[in-house]
Parts: sequence; C-alpha cells; structure tokens
Amino acid sequence: MGLYDREYANERTYGFQATTKPEAQIVSFVKETYKLFAASMMAGAVGAYIGIPMAESIATWFIPLFILEIALLIGLQFVKNKPGINLLVMFGFVFMTGITLAPLLAQTLGLSGGGAIIGNAFAMTSVVFGAMSFFAIKSTRDFTSYGKPLMIALFVIIGFSILNIFLGNPLFQVVIAGAVVVLFSILVIFDTQNIIRGAYQTPIDGAIALYLDFLNIFTALLQLFGIFGSDD
Repeated sequence: MGLYDREYANERTYGFQATTKPEAQIVSFVKETYKLFAASMMAGAVGAYIGIPMAESIATWFIPLFILEIALLIGLQFVKNKPGINLLVMFGFVFMTGITLAPLLAQTLGLSGGGAIIGNAFAMTSVVFGAMSFFAIKSTRDFTSYGKPLMIALFVIIGFSILNIFLGNPLFQVVIAGAVVVLFSILVIFDTQNIIRGAYQTPIDGAIALYLDFLNIFTALLQLFGIFGSDD
C-alpha cells in the first residue's frame, strides 16, 4: 500500500502555529533538516538494495516487518530529543522502509524493462518533489493551514487502499495511486513551508515528513508505471 499515517505527532495534525524563532536559527534548522533528509534517502536505498535479494522472504513476513516499521516511527517521537538514540531509531525506520519496499521493487524488476520503470519512477518523483519544493519556497500563498483537509484526504485514501486489498481491482488501484501522487505532492508544499518557517519541533520531524512524502510519491508512481508497463 505504501501509505503511512503521518499523524505520528499531535502537533502535526492540523498544521503549525506561527513561530518566533530568530532567522539564523531557522536557517540552521532548515540546513540540518535537509541533511537528515538526504541521509534518510541513502539509508532507505541501502535497505532496498539489501532487501531485493530477499524479496520473497520479506513478502512472507511483510505484516510483522511493517508493524516493526510503524513501531519505529511511533517510537521516534519519544526519543527525537535524545541525541544518538534519535538518529539510531530514525535510520532504523527509514532502513525498514527500504526493506518493506523490496518486494515491489523485485516484482517491478521482473517486468520487461523493469529497471527502466524504477529509474523513470524515481526520476519523475525527483522532478515532482523538486518542483513542489520550489513552488513552496516561492509561493506567497500559505499552505500551512491546510493540515486538517490534507489529513482527512489521507485517511480516505488509506481506507480505499485497504478496501482494494480485498477487491484487487487494477483500475481502482490506478485511481488510488494517482490520488496518492496528487496528495503527497501537495504535502511536499505543506511540509516545506512548515520547515522554512521553523515550525517543526526538531529537524528529525521535518526530515521524516519530507522522506514520507518522497517515499509515497515514488511508491505510487512505481505502481502506476508497473501496471501500465505490464503485459497483463
């Protein structure tokens, strides 16, 4: 499914209040956030690289592994202010996201031109992510107040995703994946504006928010390209 409940901290539910942090502190905060985001991307890639050869076993144990993944995400909120252990838990979480993504990657690699499909999905995700980030920085419109409707939309998509697990309808999956791309593209704007305003409690919060945005867009595009690239 590839969707994560982003409401893992109460302060993230409906957006943030305006902050009064000094500009220099915000600049430092933003730099640290994007450093952690880049490191998270690499840790997730390592997890996927290690997981692909074990894709069948991971698929068999997917539910326990996914529960562990969510537990790490929730646990991160309790240790995010504890130096050392916060980074350990954060990188443990993103590593696990790579592990649990491995079955989808392996399935895609099994398709004709599977490597190109993955490359195209990653390239498209990078373009969308970069474009939305740039828009968030340049736009004079405030998207930080959109938290509540975005969370409602997320829960609706999660509900339909769970329903389609039982239905197994490819057309329905295309619609869901398309909705995920749109929703998390908007969330990139939402999160970016909150980051550059210093509205997150820690850089880890911002980095994980961006990572989940990128991961969900990539997963949805991978599903879309895989469906349309399949011979079935």
